[in-house]
Amino acid sequence: MNFSKSKMSIRIVRLGSPRETGEGLRIGTVRRPPRGVRKEEYAARDIYDVWFPNLSPSEALVKQALTATSEQEWKSFKRRFLAELKEPGPRKDLDLLAALSHRTDFSIGCYCEDESRCHRSILKEVLLQRGASIK
Repeated sequence: MNFSKSKMSIRIVRLGSPRETGEGLRIGTVRRPPRGVRKEEYAARDIYDVWFPNLSPSEALVKQALTATSEQEWKSFKRRFLAELKEPGPRKDLDLLAALSHRTDFSIGCYCEDESRCHRSILKEVLLQRGASIK
C-alpha cells in the first residue's frame, strides 16, 4: 500500500496504563474483557474504548503464551500466532488498521506487563510490514 506521509499513528500500549496525550481511541486486542470491571468503566480506567478480539491469539495460543518460559516456547507461540494472522479475517483487519493509522491516532493493546513477551509486539511487527504508521 502506498500512503502519503502523515502525523497520525498507532500506539502500542499496555491496557490499564495511563493514556498519553493524543493517543486517540484505545482498542483492546485481547481474548477476554477484564474480570471484575463493569463494562461502563473500561474507558474511565484506561483499559480500552473498544474491544476487538479479532487480533488476539486463539484461546489455545493465549494459554501457550502465558506458560512460555523459554525462548524456544516463545518462538513456537510466535510462529503459530503469525499463522493465525495470515487467515483472511485477520489479514483484512490488519490492513484496515494499517490504513487507518495514516488518517487518525489510535492505540492497540493487551494486558501483559512485558511487551516483548506479548502478542502486541507481534502485532506491531506485522502492522509495520503492512505500512502502518506506528509511534
